[in-house]
Formats: sequence, C-alpha cells, structure tokens
Amino acid sequence: MKESIPIAADHAGFELKEKLRAALERRGFAVDDLGPSSDASTDYADYAHPLADRVSTGQAARGILMCGTGLGMSYAANRHPHVRAAVAWAPEIAELARRHNDANVLVLPARFLSEEEAEQILDAWLATPFDGGRHERRIEKIETTDAARAEEAARHHPDHRVGLGEQGPGGHAHEELE
Repeated sequence: MKESIPIAADHAGFELKEKLRAALERRGFAVDDLGPSSDASTDYADYAHPLADRVSTGQAARGILMCGTGLGMSYAANRHPHVRAAVAWAPEIAELARRHNDANVLVLPARFLSEEEAEQILDAWLATPFDGGRHERRIEKIETTDAARAEEAARHHPDHRVGLGEQGPGGHAHEELE
C-alpha cells in the first residue's frame, strides 16, 4: 500500500502545490490534496489546521504545506500536538529538520522557490530518517511543556491575540501578507 501524504496550500502556494502533487505521484505516493482548488485568495489557517489535525491524530505520518513565506502555515500547524512543522528553503535545511527535529510537516515558502528547488527540498525531506538519540530527548522536552505553557499564557494574557485589521503594537493595523 502506498503511503498517502496530505498536502495543502494557500493562494500563494497553489501553483507549487499542484506541481508537487504531481511530483509526489511520480515518486509513488498517494496524495491527499486538501486544497485549495484554485489560486483565489484564501487564509492559510483554513488549510494548515486540517492537515495538522491529520498528522497530530496519526491519520497521516507526515504532510506538506505551502504558502508565500512558509511562516503562516508553520505557525498554524505547530499549534497542534505532536506536529513539528519546519520551513525549509534548501535541501540541507529539510535534511536537518528531519534528522534532528523529526519534522513531520514540511513547509515550503512558495514565493521564494523554483519548482526544481522545491523538488530537491522535498526529496531531501522524504529520504532523510530521524536520528533519534539526543534529539529524541530534546523533542520530548518540547512535547511535555507545550500544554502547560499554553495554559499559563492563556491565564496571564487573555487578550494576547491581535486579529487582522485591529490595532497592534504602536497603534499600527496588522495586514495580511501571505
């Protein structure tokens, strides 16, 4: 049975997602395309959360996300337990993310990569195993403190989240760049 890998993007990553879907299929993977189905403007969180849910719950071993910078998708995906989403802009980054951090979600900055570069990063991420050892201990430390820190932050900063269009630090409105 072929491994199924979920992929998703926002509008900025749509074109690259389509190309990488075909690349994954050529490499023998089944692809679970979570969208979008066009390059119409979308919110990255609407696609990052469903993919991260699949990895977090074990429905998928790994997944691939794309947005303009990779940052928005990684922020959203890393909010999920057991998800280690890494933005990679070079094969060496993808390899180290797998070896040292057991990155189970690859996030690509679509506005900064050619199709060829993205495929090289994808191949490095797919082929690289987790080293374990001292790195496993480090991941466990992250896992055991995530929930406690989130609860603590919520108690002390209930208004911490600033939405788009609202006034942020210094009285400036936040704007979406992705």
